[in-house]
Amino acid sequence: MTATATSFQPVPQPDPAKAPVTQDMLTIPRKLPDGPANLVGMTRDQMRQAMIDIGVPEKQAKMRMGQLWQWIYVWGVRDFALMTNLAKDLRAKLAETYVLAVPEVVTRQVSEDGTRKYLVRIAGGHEVEVVYIPETDRGTLCVSSQVGCTLTCSFCHTGTQKLVRNLTTAEIVGQVMVARDDLGEWPHPGQDVSELGPRRLSNIVLMGMGEPLYNFENVRDAMKICMDPEGIQLSRRRITLSTSGIVPEIARTAVEIGCQLAVSFHATTDEVRNVLVPVNRKWNIEALLTALREYPALSNSERITFEYVMLRGVNDSDDDARRLVELIRGIPAKINLIPFNEWPGSPYQRSTKARIEAFGDIVNRAGYASPVRRPRGEDIMAACGQLKSATERARKSRAQIAAEVATGA
Repeated sequence: MTATATSFQPVPQPDPAKAPVTQDMLTIPRKLPDGPANLVGMTRDQMRQAMIDIGVPEKQAKMRMGQLWQWIYVWGVRDFALMTNLAKDLRAKLAETYVLAVPEVVTRQVSEDGTRKYLVRIAGGHEVEVVYIPETDRGTLCVSSQVGCTLTCSFCHTGTQKLVRNLTTAEIVGQVMVARDDLGEWPHPGQDVSELGPRRLSNIVLMGMGEPLYNFENVRDAMKICMDPEGIQLSRRRITLSTSGIVPEIARTAVEIGCQLAVSFHATTDEVRNVLVPVNRKWNIEALLTALREYPALSNSERITFEYVMLRGVNDSDDDARRLVELIRGIPAKINLIPFNEWPGSPYQRSTKARIEAFGDIVNRAGYASPVRRPRGEDIMAACGQLKSATERARKSRAQIAAEVATGA
């Protein structure tokens, strides 16, 4: 008999009463590394001011900023000496005052299915993971927004790594630039970009390490750089931000970013979601759905994606499927069913193929698309919910991770 959502007893897991509640994240200003300022990650206004600060006349600053922007974000050039439409003395002054820095690639792994995972090092010696997933019709980059995570979702490997800090705008957009470097996707200076073939990196999903809406301003500015029509030129419809349900920031995301929205939903009752996604204890399912009903109208988004990880005996019953379609009724949506990607010490197991198919049939009959996400990069721990920096992973044994998950430490 299949367990119901209100009586599940899976492999040992955190007690709901002891499940940690996510903290409210305050973006505390941090001292920047000593040395020249980084032009990567600056907004257009900030970069224009940077030109004025080194003596470019105000009447010329916008034009010089535009030229520099093109070199950085269209051609991918990070050597001022190669920026030949800038005067030599200006190039020298730029090189003396500023840098063009992106995260350092520490390791690069390629899965049997073609998925690429990069471990990149950022300021302070911290590391995050970035994943590129090739498909026949697109290439998707899974980008991280924080070192670690504050949300402690009990099924997620990243959630067992405590939050270290938010990534800067440069560190977020720099992940996109690093991937384009590796894919050899920057056009040659002067090349007509409109004549290039289909992009290998065509989509961005903010589904890597961290909760993007707890690092809102840096995520917003990085995505605006990626969407800039005179730069990287990705459509807002090709950028998807995934949130666990930070309700106060959802409307702001619609207005200030306007990208597609995905929600880590994963349960159909507050009792279960309180354990799987502890932020639910702050903003419950009702509050979350109220905010989501407004999102498509505010952002001109076609629909919201509900992400639903399939956990055996926890959230995968027929009753769960029926509750799910009732909860989201009236919201333009699709539901991504995600087979749980197991990791060392994880307290859950993947739902069976038959159970996933039965769940999906109920959702489909209700009129919602419910594709089953094919796990990618499992052999290199690059699949959904598996990301965690190698240095942090190496410090802990399987038993330590399991103990932390069980106790909510």
